[in-house]
Formats: sequence, C-alpha cells, structure tokens
Amino acid sequence: MRSQDYADLYALEESLWWFVGMREVTRVLLDPFCPSGQRRDILDAGCGTGGMLTWLERYAGGGRVGGIDFSADALEFCRSRGLRDVAQASVTALPFDAETFDLVTSFDVLVQLPGEGSDEEAMREMFRVLRPGGLAFVRAAAYEWMRSGHDEALDTQRRYTLAQLAERMTRAGFRVRRATYANSLLLPAAVVRRLVLKRLGLADAGSDVKPPGPDWLNRALASALKAEANILKRPGAKLPAGLSVICVADKPL
Repeated sequence: MRSQDYADLYALEESLWWFVGMREVTRVLLDPFCPSGQRRDILDAGCGTGGMLTWLERYAGGGRVGGIDFSADALEFCRSRGLRDVAQASVTALPFDAETFDLVTSFDVLVQLPGEGSDEEAMREMFRVLRPGGLAFVRAAAYEWMRSGHDEALDTQRRYTLAQLAERMTRAGFRVRRATYANSLLLPAAVVRRLVLKRLGLADAGSDVKPPGPDWLNRALASALKAEANILKRPGAKLPAGLSVICVADKPL
C-alpha cells in the first residue's frame, strides 16, 4: 500500500460503510467466544492505521491491546490516534515470545503478503504467539475471479475461498470454530462495478476505499452489512458467498 492509501484509510476508517458494517459483523462473531469480564492480551497483526485497536479494547478486560505493522506510515497514523503499544514488524516474524496473547486478529492482511507461502507462515506465527485456548480472528478478501483494479491499487497478492482459508489455518495447527463469507448482499453490485463498469471506464478505477457519495448511500450500505450481522447472530449461521471470508479459530489446549 502507498502512503496515500494509509491516509485514505485513516480518514475513512471510522465512518465509511464498509468499516462500520464489518465491525458489526466482527462483533457478532467474536462475542460468543469472548465473554465480558475476562482479562485478555490482544494483538492486531497488521494493524494499519490503528482503527481496530481501540475497538478491540472491549474484549481486553483491562489486558493489553497492541499492534504491529510493516509500514512506518501506518504506525505514524496509529500514534496520531494516541496509540503507543505499536511496533514495526512483519506478521511473518512476530516479535513476541510464544504463548503471549489470548486473541490475535488479522483484518485483510494475509492477502497483502508477497511471496509463495507467506500467508501460511503468518498463520503459523499467529498460532505460535497464542496461548493454548487462545483465539484467532482472520478476515481476507474472497475469490480470485473478483480480482480488479482495487487489488492492483492495493497490491493484493491473493484472494481466498472459504474452504482455502479454513484449510490453511487447519494446517497451521488451528481448530476452526466458525467460518463464513461476509459482505454477501452487496456481492452482485460489486461484481458489476469491478468486473464490468470499471473495465468499461464507467466507474472510478483504483481502490474502493473512498467515500461512496451522499450520506444516505453510506448509511444504506452500512445497513446491508448490519443486516448480515443479524443473520450471523444465530449460532452456526453462515453466509454462502460474499466479498470476504472469515475464520474464527482457536489453539487447542
């Protein structure tokens, strides 16, 4: 990602429909595994500009919430938020002892890692730094056939099916507890926009991390994701397709 991409992320992370809605999806998937009243040390592996670090404090119960990112630009934005427990490092070589954290999150980071097998290396590192019984929450972009100018702008290296992500996490040692697609209701519109309109020059090229237009449209798109979150509140519910894949997994005792 370029410096401007981090600036855009920082400016929009609190209000853009995608982030607002996906936080709600994350909440309903994490809540059953992270009941309140327990102390947890949490690592956001690839924290970007830090928008999720403050949000994750709801699960810490007074424990540590820290982040790492490979980009110095991203960490500067973290510090501008007042976040200090951040460090420059790669998710493929986490600078922590084994069994340090109770929850490790990875939000759309694995897709950015260059090199064959680097995503599985990162998964093994997340497994290593988790305490036995600890939880990993991994979200990534779905479907190689959805590759578009958005991926070129962000230098996306790979996209997954849900089965592929679950299989790789299992190979890293995790036990997958919940797996689902997300951003399903808007998948048809995204297919038209990315694979048709952009290629015809009828939609803006480049990254989709930009204001969608009027406030009512931003609210409407966020509401679509919140509707998915309500579906996923049901135990065991999963969405059959979507723009994102999500796995919640633990490190067996």
